[in-house]
Amino acid sequence: MNSGHLAQSGLPLDIMGLFFFAYRDFTGDADALLERQGFGRAHHRVLYFVNLRPGMPVADLLDILKITKQSLARVLRQLLDNGYVEQKTGHSDRRQRLLFATDKGRTFFATLSATQASRIDAAIGALPPEGARMVRQFLVAMVDPSDHAVLDRLSLTINLQSPLTK
Repeated sequence: MNSGHLAQSGLPLDIMGLFFFAYRDFTGDADALLERQGFGRAHHRVLYFVNLRPGMPVADLLDILKITKQSLARVLRQLLDNGYVEQKTGHSDRRQRLLFATDKGRTFFATLSATQASRIDAAIGALPPEGARMVRQFLVAMVDPSDHAVLDRLSLTINLQSPLTK
């Protein structure tokens, strides 16, 4: 492979390639487990956010995932029908649909997350002491600034020096 071509292009092709392989392996850790249940990555994303924020309104999940109602409906229906997620009516707004992971959903999510957490822990453990903070800062910088308030609301920036928004 001609690494000189990467440098001459002016594009961060090396970092882009590393993102590809890191994402492939990070998601691949959970893919086989998901597939055994007849699920895919969309199911994993829903389980992640429903476990992260119990009682999350469907509308908030749509905003975070940036998918259509139709796309979410199919995935959510499978999770509901298989007992991984339950849906409750909002207290103050009866039209609101709130999502909660069931015991089965929490257990499955913990299993999915364990292999991914091990991969992250091993990678961060190989960095200098300030590495974890720098990784977090880099990943936040990769997120569109319009979503920084969402990161704060989900407490995903809690390990940074200061919140992204006031």
